[in-house]
Amino acid sequence: MTRKIVIDPVTRVEGHGRVTIQLDDEGNVSQSRLHIVEFRGFERFVQGRPYWEAPVLVQRLCGICPVSHHLAAAKAMDVVVGAGTGDGLTPTAEKIRRLMHYGQIFQSHSLHFFHLASPDLLFGYDAAPETRNVIGVAMANRELATQAVLMRKYGQEVIAATAGKKIHGTGAIPGGVNKSLTPEERDALLLGGGGPLNADHMVEWSQGALAFFKDYYRQHREFIDGFSRFPSNHLSLVRRDGALDLYHGVLRAVDADGKRILDDVDPQDYLDHFREEVKPWSFMKFPYLKKLGPEKGWYRVGPLARLNTADFIPTPLAQAEFEAYKAATGGKPNDRCMHTHWARLIEVLHAAECMRDLLNDPDILGGDLTVKGARQAVGVGLLEAPRGTLFHHYRVGDDDLIRMANLIVSTTHNNEPMNRAVNHVARAMLTGVKDITEGMLNAVEVAIRAYDPCLSCATHAYGQMPLEVTLLDAAGAVVDRRRKSAGVRRT
Repeated sequence: MTRKIVIDPVTRVEGHGRVTIQLDDEGNVSQSRLHIVEFRGFERFVQGRPYWEAPVLVQRLCGICPVSHHLAAAKAMDVVVGAGTGDGLTPTAEKIRRLMHYGQIFQSHSLHFFHLASPDLLFGYDAAPETRNVIGVAMANRELATQAVLMRKYGQEVIAATAGKKIHGTGAIPGGVNKSLTPEERDALLLGGGGPLNADHMVEWSQGALAFFKDYYRQHREFIDGFSRFPSNHLSLVRRDGALDLYHGVLRAVDADGKRILDDVDPQDYLDHFREEVKPWSFMKFPYLKKLGPEKGWYRVGPLARLNTADFIPTPLAQAEFEAYKAATGGKPNDRCMHTHWARLIEVLHAAECMRDLLNDPDILGGDLTVKGARQAVGVGLLEAPRGTLFHHYRVGDDDLIRMANLIVSTTHNNEPMNRAVNHVARAMLTGVKDITEGMLNAVEVAIRAYDPCLSCATHAYGQMPLEVTLLDAAGAVVDRRRKSAGVRRT
């Protein structure tokens, strides 16, 4: 007899999603899908609004990664006001934005690893749910939990100092920024007033987080290496010299063997290389590389992909960790899902080093904040958000109102990889199993959580996602079920 297993909701992620797994008569997994069941539609919401409002409006996509949307929109509007495509801002504006961005990377990665992912590592994916949570982490390792809270707090303080607020700030504007740091603000972040929230401590604690993961890896190498492992293409921005750069660069993609399949593409030309597919069972689109098509052109983004596409990391401590990380796969692209956590923590260390360097740079105290040039009708802004490459594309009319917006969000890029991860784990864990445990189902969620998805950010397709209504009696038995479908459209 066929069985349908539903995981609803997917936990310890931002947004709402569910997983359905279909078992055939022999108990084999015949189909598995990650369904994104919410719809936002920001590409429509911003149409008709003045272009200078975009960096503020689009932050409302998410309370977890507002800075990423804020800066991506600002970078697109830099092009619109004639301030260039990433290299034309004043040194102060460029460095204030970078400081803001690395504060976002630092706090978001810390939140995900310690609060959302670490319970599975500390206790195992099959531990009791009442233990396998952030409270359990705090009870089991008080020092680790305390540092995690303070690391996220520090990143938020950096954002507040550069953007004006910790959430939904206004620091970046078309052509630059509206404030620099005062010496007092700089010193508070750099030195911490004698307390633990200072730049040096963040570097030390980042190294400690990496040591924690590597110790876990030594003890559980078989699980970490083998869990949800499958080949894929990888995409990210890199600096023109091949360095990891989370704020600005050119697009590069490599295949499973490390061969470049997209070589240093100007972000303004992204439409020449990318397409998006819509499927009837999800509100999230499926991007792919145009030249390879939807079957072979899908790819991963995020920490794992970034360390596969970059040639080196331009900060010394993170570079040393990068070399050890690359050695684990003999220098070849890493396709091990759980190694994403390792890559994420290397980026935490890199962000801490970058913040310390920027806080020691006198340019962040400067007063030359904006530039402008010849007005343009179209602007594209790309950066590496915590979860991966983020695209913002706008067309602006002569009346200064936004006529078109297209956003390809990090989690959208990872839609196909997450579905493949779900299928990989479901087949490994559930095939031929008579008694399915909560731990087995949580293993499916572990695969999803490795991508740190922001599901609410990523939902843009609408139309054929079916409406399903299920009627249950008092005992919970299904009495009736109805389903309604419509045609597919895209925002």
